[in-house]
Amino acid sequence: MIDNKLYEYMAELLKRTPLDFIRYKYDEINWNGRLIGIVGPRGVGKSTMILQRIKLSKEGHHLYVSADNIYFSNHSLIDFADEFIKEGGTHLYIDEIHKYAGWSRELKQIYDMHPSLNLIFTGSSVLDIKKGEADLSRRALMYMMQGLSFREYLQLFEGIKTRVFSLDEILNHQVEIPGLEHPLPVFRAYLDHGYYPFAIEGDFMQRMLQVIDQTVEVDIPQYADMKASTARKLKRMLVILSGLAPYKPSVENLATEIGVSKNNVPDYLVYLERAGMIGLLRDDTSGMRNLGKVEKVYVDNPSLMSVLTPNPNIGNIRETFFYNQMREKQDVTSSRVSDFTIGDYTFEIGGKKKGKKQIEDVKNGRIVKDDIETGHGIIIPLWYFGMNY
Repeated sequence: MIDNKLYEYMAELLKRTPLDFIRYKYDEINWNGRLIGIVGPRGVGKSTMILQRIKLSKEGHHLYVSADNIYFSNHSLIDFADEFIKEGGTHLYIDEIHKYAGWSRELKQIYDMHPSLNLIFTGSSVLDIKKGEADLSRRALMYMMQGLSFREYLQLFEGIKTRVFSLDEILNHQVEIPGLEHPLPVFRAYLDHGYYPFAIEGDFMQRMLQVIDQTVEVDIPQYADMKASTARKLKRMLVILSGLAPYKPSVENLATEIGVSKNNVPDYLVYLERAGMIGLLRDDTSGMRNLGKVEKVYVDNPSLMSVLTPNPNIGNIRETFFYNQMREKQDVTSSRVSDFTIGDYTFEIGGKKKGKKQIEDVKNGRIVKDDIETGHGIIIPLWYFGMNY
């Protein structure tokens, strides 16, 4: 019989779970799937979203648990799921699955043994369902969730709700936000702290430092089976990169700076990227997403920049924002003549005085300007690109 304290814990969490704001990813998930995985960086709202799913569900017997609950120190997930099924359970939500040793093997067994159970789990974005003890890639529907878009920030922090605008609508100046007369002051606040939903609770800097420490000192080392000394080198790499970004990576220089073999550097970069600490801008030579040569290293998002980098360069912030917001729905690659390429379009990012010279001979070139409220022709306001998800 399942300990009633687990139900009581869920009930307490549900009482504190609001429904007035729901992340963009909620409507993209096929909640009827038998095995659903939701991964993403720390602090982007994965736990809140699955609790909202429980509150909004009208049918079924649901239970939420966290994989690091002391209950699992002497109970296996397999036995727990067996008991849940016997009690009429239909939907089991397991938060932070990466904190449970042997998670992939046991999830596979639960999936195979209980075809009537809907199993939903969340985990660190470092987590790889193909690399665990059991390959779940043919069974699990996986969803990657990133932090708040500027559109979501407007709703959560300012109470201004608006729809998503497609890239074509953005490029054709069709972004209209009723209730947002002057977007730039709000946009500045978003760049400073608006990527993480928990910023609304205050103490942003302290919370962010905890996110960084837990990600680099716990999540990545746990996944990659790193020693503590290696984890410290990884953190040093993050500090170095944050001071240089956007940065054309030199494997040899980074290896020398942090004292590791140059053969390890590419893996460390990918770990930091998947953990939501950096963004790797690749070229388009591979023809496949995320497999091209790395051309630039960015800090993952402007809010993280504000914590890692004292007085970050405004030009770097602008590029970081554009890349971060656009990569969710589009393949963004480096440009040979400008900053970014998306499909047939080339984008040059700058302030309101940015000229057209660099892309005047480029077909489908666009100038993306900060510090302007509206645009015209090939000149597009930077803040528009935060309305894409």
